[in-house]
This record gives sequence, structure tokens and C-alpha cells, in this order.
Amino acid sequence: MSLVEPSGKNKLDDYENVVGREEIEKIRYLADKVQGSSVIHVNSTAFGGGVAEILHRLIPLMRDVGLNTVWGVIEGDLEFFTITKTKLHNGLQGEEVSFSKEEEEKYLRTNKMNAEKLNLDFDFVIIHDSQPLAIANYYSRKPWSKWIWRCHIDLSNPNPFIWEFVSKFIKLYDAAIFTMKDYVREDLEVKKIAIIPPSIDPLSDKNKPLPESQILSILEKYDVDPERPIITQVSRFDPWKDPLGAIDTYRLVKKEIPEVQLLLIASMAYDDPEGWYWYEKTARHAGNDYDIHLLTNMIGVGNIEVNAFQRASNVALLKSIREGFGLVVAEALWKGVPVVGSPVGGIPLQVIDGFNGFLVNNVKEAAEKIIYLLKHPEEAKRMGLNGINHVKKNFLIIRHLKDYLKLLIELKTA
Repeated sequence: MSLVEPSGKNKLDDYENVVGREEIEKIRYLADKVQGSSVIHVNSTAFGGGVAEILHRLIPLMRDVGLNTVWGVIEGDLEFFTITKTKLHNGLQGEEVSFSKEEEEKYLRTNKMNAEKLNLDFDFVIIHDSQPLAIANYYSRKPWSKWIWRCHIDLSNPNPFIWEFVSKFIKLYDAAIFTMKDYVREDLEVKKIAIIPPSIDPLSDKNKPLPESQILSILEKYDVDPERPIITQVSRFDPWKDPLGAIDTYRLVKKEIPEVQLLLIASMAYDDPEGWYWYEKTARHAGNDYDIHLLTNMIGVGNIEVNAFQRASNVALLKSIREGFGLVVAEALWKGVPVVGSPVGGIPLQVIDGFNGFLVNNVKEAAEKIIYLLKHPEEAKRMGLNGINHVKKNFLIIRHLKDYLKLLIELKTA
């Protein structure tokens, strides 16, 4: 395992202008109850995907309110991450997958190896998702230490064989965190369950206000025309995000609005070997259409660039088949962009149909709603303003920190 130093330098007082002084004081009052406690977050990558993005901003806030917080990333080879993505991750989201004895042993060996290398003698150990889940089976934990498993995906209908394998490790934990109540299985054996939706940071490079000149400069660099309508989907190249369906949606829109452009934006993460296969599959599906832009960190698209592309967009799209939460929805809404998304996972928590966007069931419906928004800019603007208010009330990182503090207090006093 390697320790990661978060990139964020944010402090709680920085958010006073966003959430108000009273909310800041409430959080400091809660933090006093666990002041000085040690916390470690453990996950599988320091870059790419929503978990790493949240931790880069949440950990500095935890430190600022008096928690001695560190971040560890597990070690694993390509075979391990291929197994955890294509078998465990996909299987837990319901895909029919095989899971051989050799793959099971590889997963367990890697977790055992990490357990032997780690120092997890912390007051609170927070393990994220399935990759490091089995570490709890191999680490000789201290009796005063509280272990928490944070599940970021939809567990409502997992592959039964994968669930049977994974569930025996979950019950080793003192608590489990889920994004939604619907994700909590009735047969889950864990003492404490907390519902904590993810969040975005309004002050991060991906979400902070940008000057118009910077937005236009970034669009020009990547040959995106600011004078023509833009549809944007920010997501990994992944079968569950349905990038091919996003292209099919765009093509239907283009029949009626020929000048429209589509941006497909992703970070290529180390713990997702499947990403390159889906990138190539998406590129082939896009063909030679120069109005479809595949934009990744491999060509310099970082948080500032994503911010600019989202702010320049007329409509954000998330054509997911399964979705844990979909932070990109909250990101787009925070920038005043209406979202057209599938009614799966955490998307309906964020998109209120007809209020700040639309929920759609297929490509045809998605295209119809996008066409409506492009042809009714005043209505799109109204929905965008509604989106800003909805995210401010529900999905900012200050609320996320507060929820974590409440859970830690409850576990400490249990």
C-alpha cells in the first residue's frame, strides 16, 4: 500500500460563503466529539473516478476539523484489477459472470498481501468498495478500532454467486455505508448501516467558477465550437455508462438539429483495465463524425477542462444502465446545466423529472428531451437554476463531512 497526500488544500471556513456561518459552526460542534481520532481511508486508486475525487477534497476537511486522517491505496497487478472490475464490480451490479477458483484465490492473495503490508491501527478504518474489502479477513485489528465498509455501487440485484462470496467479508465490519436505502440488501449482516450520498466540492477545480475567456480558450484548444449546441456526457468508458447509447442519442438529435456536438469525457483509471476496451469500442461506434469528441486525461483533459466543457454545455447526458450515484449529474446541475439521465441508481435522487432535467428510459426518449431543451432555452435556463438549488441543499461536500462525523460519533459511543 502507498500513502497518498490529497491534492486539496481546502479548509472548512472556505465554505462559509456557500453554506453560511451557522452550518460551519454546527460541523465544528460535531467534530469536537471525535477530536483527535485517527482515521484511514483505503481504496484502489488515487486518480480516476468519483471515490478518489471525493477523497482528495474530503480528507483535508477531516483534518481541518481535528481528525488525524490519512489515505492509503492498495497494491495490485493488472490481473487483480481485471478480476475486481470485470468479475466483482460487474457481478455486484447484476451481470452474469463466472468467477473461477483461481480468480478467487488471486483476489484473496492480493488482499492478504496488502493486509500484511498495511498499518491499520487507527480508531476508524474506512474501506472503499470491493477491491480491498477482504483485507478485514486478514488484518489483526485492535479491539478499539472501528471498521467501516463504504459501498459506492448499486447492490440491489447482484449476481447471487458473487454476492455470496462478498457478503461473508462485509459482516466482519462494524458498519457499512450506502448511497441509498434501496442498495441495502435484507440479508446483509452488519451491525450499523448508514445512508450517505456522495457529494461534490463547489470550490474544487472541477466545480469552481471560471471566467468566460478561460472557457472559450479551452473549447478552442479542443476544437469545440461554442456557437453550436453541445451535449456532454462525463463518465468512464464502461458498459454500464452506455457510451454507445449516448452516441445513438446524439445521432437522433442531429437529424433535427444538425449543428449539435457531442462530448464524451472520461478519466482513464489504473483500476479499470476494461476502460481501454470500451474507449476503442466507443471510438469505432463514433466513426469519422468530427462532431463527436472523445476527451480524456490522456490528451490533457483534467478537472479545469471538464469544468469548462460542462459550463459550455447546453445539456448534460448520463445514459447509464446501472449507476451507483453519478457525481457528474450533481456537477452539471451545480453549473446550471439541465440533465437528461436514466432513472437508475442515484440519478433520480439528483434529477427531478421536469424540474431540473428529465428522466428517460431509452435512446428515443433521451433524444426527444434533449431536442426540447435545445429548442426551449428559457425552459432549460429555469431548470438549470433549479438544479443549482437542489445540489446546494443536498449534495455538497459540507453535508458529506457532517454525515461522516455523525457516523463516527455513533460508532465511538456504541
